[in-house]
Amino acid sequence: MNIAIIGHGKMGKMIEKAARERNYRIAAIVDPLIAESALLMGTGYYKTIEESENLNGADAAIEFTTPDAAIQNIRALAKIKVPAVIGTTGWYDKLDEVKKIIDDAGSSLLWASNFSMGVNIFYRIAWYAARVFNSFPEYDIGGFESHHNKKIDSPSGTAKTLVEGVLSRVDRKKTTVWETLNRAPAPEELHYPSLRIGSVTGTHSLIFDSAADTIEITHTAHSREAFASGALLAAEWLAGRHKGVFTIDDMLKDMPGI
Repeated sequence: MNIAIIGHGKMGKMIEKAARERNYRIAAIVDPLIAESALLMGTGYYKTIEESENLNGADAAIEFTTPDAAIQNIRALAKIKVPAVIGTTGWYDKLDEVKKIIDDAGSSLLWASNFSMGVNIFYRIAWYAARVFNSFPEYDIGGFESHHNKKIDSPSGTAKTLVEGVLSRVDRKKTTVWETLNRAPAPEELHYPSLRIGSVTGTHSLIFDSAADTIEITHTAHSREAFASGALLAAEWLAGRHKGVFTIDDMLKDMPGI
């Protein structure tokens, strides 16, 4: 399989390492900060998608950059009809615009707030628990997430996906409060603040608390390897698929037991 990597930061380098271990061909690496010395090492290194000769026959591109760059990259990948796996978060308010870009170009895209298979299993466990606790109003519901201090967006895309799923399954919780509260939360509010500290890869907790006991469901990432592995799996699934916009849920429906 031929993979293009858009964004060569920590996640991009991790994806490159995982792809090479699977004997994938790295068709192109695109990053505006690629040094001139890297460009001189050989073909395959580019500062923009437009410079990449249509990404040298890539079957799919995996994009981990920034929210501002993501839309531009999506547009460029759609123009050359390279299936795009988008790991960047923080751009979801432009999802309708992205769907139009992909549909107009006749291309394909798969996005997810988190490509870790463990996180996506965690979602399903947490959402099942939320549905059960909907029948037990004595339990309050909340949680928190923590990430490294270089993370740009807050709350994380993973936290947003988790909490949106909880709200759709618990009648008594109507809205989320993401920021610090200097007051008591209203009964219909679900409080889910963020912490940014050190080099924490990512921890998300959902808590169900009553006067009698507390039940906590937590996912803790130990490294970015799970994200890279899931993104490569998504690229394999997306390449050659029907055109359009997909989420990781579409991919998981093809997996037995999910």
